[in-house]
Amino acid sequence: MTVSTGNTYLDSLTKNAPGTTTKPKSNGAIDQAGFLKLLTTQMTTQDPTAPMDNTQMVQQMATFSQVAGTAEMNQSLKSMATDLAASRFGDASGWIGRAALVNSDIAAPASNGAYAGEITLPADAKNLSISLVNSDGQIVHNAELGARSAGAVSWSWDGKDTAGKAVPGPLQMIVNAAPATGTASITPTLAAWTEVASVQSPASGATKLVTGLGSFAPSEVQALS
Repeated sequence: MTVSTGNTYLDSLTKNAPGTTTKPKSNGAIDQAGFLKLLTTQMTTQDPTAPMDNTQMVQQMATFSQVAGTAEMNQSLKSMATDLAASRFGDASGWIGRAALVNSDIAAPASNGAYAGEITLPADAKNLSISLVNSDGQIVHNAELGARSAGAVSWSWDGKDTAGKAVPGPLQMIVNAAPATGTASITPTLAAWTEVASVQSPASGATKLVTGLGSFAPSEVQALS
């Protein structure tokens, strides 16, 4: 790789140095020792009748020092990013085995087979109900929650059918909310509790929580239980 120092003569020494070959698209770089060696060569082989300008030499050294400093700073930032990613992973790993509340219209069973979630109403409802539907489109559970004020409404189900057998998930949540006043429809926001099975921390540093409902960023968790 040809490294430009800003000086035509010094650049020519780099190109014509013995054993030096030019490789297009190389990622190689000259280090500080190599730069000083080229600078010494330039000074010892300069034309006595036209010696090197001291100001120009100082400018070259200052430019190289600036570039070297930037490279060191980039390396330090990479190290800090790695440490920060490890810290985020360490914090999130403490959530494994806990239940997280995340936005979802799908509910997954907990380790004990139970289902739970939260319905957030933007306005008062005179009647609120929730149905859980399996992949075949069958309603496996229905609950009438009655009149509710605007805000969060929690619900839960033990996950067992009328015969006492556990109902496998995941199950879709269908909510009906009749407005207390007026004719405007109510569109609630749905969330479900899901257990954190593991934590992923890829090279990008984007930590993800792996749950029964998929992967979520820690910032997407509304609450922990």
